[in-house]
Amino acid sequence: MIGWNKAVQQAVDLRHWFHRHPELTWQETNTADKIRQCLDAWQIDWKTCATHGCVATLAPNAKGCHLGLRADMDALPILEKTSVEYCSTDLGKMHACGHDGHMAALLGTAYWLKQHESELSGPVSLIFQPAEEGGHGAKAMIEDGALEGVDSIFGWHNWPALPFGIAVCPDGPVMSGNGTFHVDITGQGGHASQPEAARDPVLAAAAITLNLQQIVSRRLPPQAAAVVSVTSLIADGNPTIIPETVRLEGGIRISDPRWREQINESIVQICEDTAKTYGVEAQVEIRPRYDATVNHLAEAQYYRDALKAELGEGFDRTDLLLPIMASEDFSYYLQKVPGAFALIGMSERQGEDFGYPCHSPNYQFNDRLVERVMKVFVRLVGLNLPKA
Repeated sequence: MIGWNKAVQQAVDLRHWFHRHPELTWQETNTADKIRQCLDAWQIDWKTCATHGCVATLAPNAKGCHLGLRADMDALPILEKTSVEYCSTDLGKMHACGHDGHMAALLGTAYWLKQHESELSGPVSLIFQPAEEGGHGAKAMIEDGALEGVDSIFGWHNWPALPFGIAVCPDGPVMSGNGTFHVDITGQGGHASQPEAARDPVLAAAAITLNLQQIVSRRLPPQAAAVVSVTSLIADGNPTIIPETVRLEGGIRISDPRWREQINESIVQICEDTAKTYGVEAQVEIRPRYDATVNHLAEAQYYRDALKAELGEGFDRTDLLLPIMASEDFSYYLQKVPGAFALIGMSERQGEDFGYPCHSPNYQFNDRLVERVMKVFVRLVGLNLPKA
């Protein structure tokens, strides 16, 4: 049986392997193989779930509460700009959100817990999930049985906006829900010198963009945390041509599920009515993505107790406004079983900063976080902290 420090180093080495070999949403073939090879080598039983995912189980016959711990697996279509020695070997793909660190921490925990399996009071499911980055991987995992027998579930995300040693795990919403909207505006093209002979979709698109900004400021109460952003306006014209069509795209963020329907209805109404005033037509498509990630009260307190024991008094002293407006498909799990999700800080001012935001080509995961999270997981499943 190797010591704790070697177990941590093994996990960090795996993190670097995952970082070198990023795979995009629903393409995590080699990532899945690597995870399963580790589980096989450590004699941990697992089952395939949602093709690239898997669920490993420890102490399946223990009588206590059955806990689930989850890590996501997919990378992003980003060209890495870091200079780390384990930089991505696949140009245009990068673990720019730290899922490599999430997998490494859970694998390190799996290895340690296997050596202490007889001490577990209840079963532990280790959930390795593909397709978090917009692919609804959690939903697919649940549909394929990932939560069978699980009484409560816990997850986390590294958060560069928080200093190392700080974490947040609130009661209620921790991350927002999201969605996207796509608006095709059709008018009548023509010569730029004769706008009166055309029905200009560019002008209508500009007006729609401005009007959509009034949803949050004028149609929702001030207490509602929400965002409606137009992020793309595509008009295939040129300096002398008024185009036939324009496409608008944008994103929605909501802190509470109750605002989704009102925002969606407002988007459709504003787009269609504004289009009519400009003599054009608007076809609106709204694609809901993830609901808000909402912690359960008892589980959030249990998680905070584990974080406090590891990080110390004042671990949650931060001016970070919650819920953050980013989204997570961990929300699917929390709609099915009680649980909680935490944001755990990793930025440092000594040496490398680790402060670049997630989804940045300069993002770097802080390896020191692997051991911290492993220890928190050990506390969550009810074991004493290991000796180095």
